[in-house]
Amino acid sequence: MPLPLVAVVGRPNVGKSTFVNRIAQADEAIVHEMRGVTRDRSYHEADWNGVEFKLVDTGGIEMGDDDAFQGSIRAQAIAGANEADVVVFLVDGKTGINADDEAVARILRKTNKPVFLVVNKMDTPNRTDELWEFYQLGLGDPWPVSSLHGHGTGDLLDAVVNELRAVELPEEDDEPSINVAIIGRPNAGKSSLTNKMTNNDRSIVSDVAGTTRDAIDTTVEHDGTRYTIVDTAGLRRKSQIDQDVEYYGFVRAMRAIDRADVALLVIDSTLGLTDQDQRVAGYAAERGCAMVIVLNKWDLVEGPEAKADIRERIADRMTFVGYAPVIAISALTGKKVDRIWEAIDKAYENFSQTIPTNKLNTWLSGIRESGHTVSNGKAVLRMKYVTQTGTKPPYFTFFVNRPDVVTDNYERFLENRLREAFDLEGTPVKLKFKKKD
Repeated sequence: MPLPLVAVVGRPNVGKSTFVNRIAQADEAIVHEMRGVTRDRSYHEADWNGVEFKLVDTGGIEMGDDDAFQGSIRAQAIAGANEADVVVFLVDGKTGINADDEAVARILRKTNKPVFLVVNKMDTPNRTDELWEFYQLGLGDPWPVSSLHGHGTGDLLDAVVNELRAVELPEEDDEPSINVAIIGRPNAGKSSLTNKMTNNDRSIVSDVAGTTRDAIDTTVEHDGTRYTIVDTAGLRRKSQIDQDVEYYGFVRAMRAIDRADVALLVIDSTLGLTDQDQRVAGYAAERGCAMVIVLNKWDLVEGPEAKADIRERIADRMTFVGYAPVIAISALTGKKVDRIWEAIDKAYENFSQTIPTNKLNTWLSGIRESGHTVSNGKAVLRMKYVTQTGTKPPYFTFFVNRPDVVTDNYERFLENRLREAFDLEGTPVKLKFKKKD
């Protein structure tokens, strides 16, 4: 069953992310004293008294601010409220009402959703004298809470879940989905690709590097297959991350890679392959997910020689993920984006496959007959048999007489021969050697 949604809205720096973390009992929402830290909607599971629901943490709403992001943040927050079953409107009990609060209240008074006016930062319990001014917002009785200390949140949640119990939710099948993490360095076009693949504008798109700070999940269906698309914050070297908030975005992106089946590594073709791209690919390779390399902005690369040079550079410098297919697209125009679905399906199929043991040992017989082996002094490696002992990614265990003799080069030799014999495009493989007398 899908879970009911509770949207947390309000102007910047009233403590929305602290509130979300308190209710979700996790540190998933980014908390920082800088205004505007939460930009996209992000979703967090929670439960209270046996009622499970999802919290939607939205960007701070500022009606009169025209900075580079404010229009999109405002739209994201209003969209979050529109799709929610219950809205929690958070205001600051220390600073009182301002024009932005009044503007948000006007919007929320027009909605037919249950709205809870929550006065945050009421750190001293039972101080009700500071609540009177909030009645003028016209949203009923204010609920005093302290997100930092937890005061008042229990009573509020009792009322919220009472509303949620009346929500009628559509039935949902239990069909699993393929988790796809869209990764890459900042400003490579990840959010544009996410929006194109999901046919919506949930991720904010901007030409300012580092726009996406949270990892954002969207479930879509394409040709009968379900996918959970995760747009992640751009990954930089940790030494280049000079703000706490960007570091939290980095950690969130790494978590998204950890649970991904397939990673789409988005590269800005106009800049070509960079050291950052290689590092990002390394993060995904270390975590063992399947991979597709996406050359974005391909339409802006002029001439066949420049395009050939980019592909050659990738072939030369990305050998450690040489299994990943390379697809050239334009996320902005949508050109050839459809090819990505086929590449994801193929990579996931190989990532999940099980190769029969008899086929593996027929292959191993050919390796033995070729006479190619390794030795260390008088110790000569002899391989007895091989079997697949895991999937996602495929894990192969070789039973041999001397595991200590196996070298990195010989492992690469075996992996290359495996890939020649079996379809393993898009997926890493893991090899293990166990002693068998």
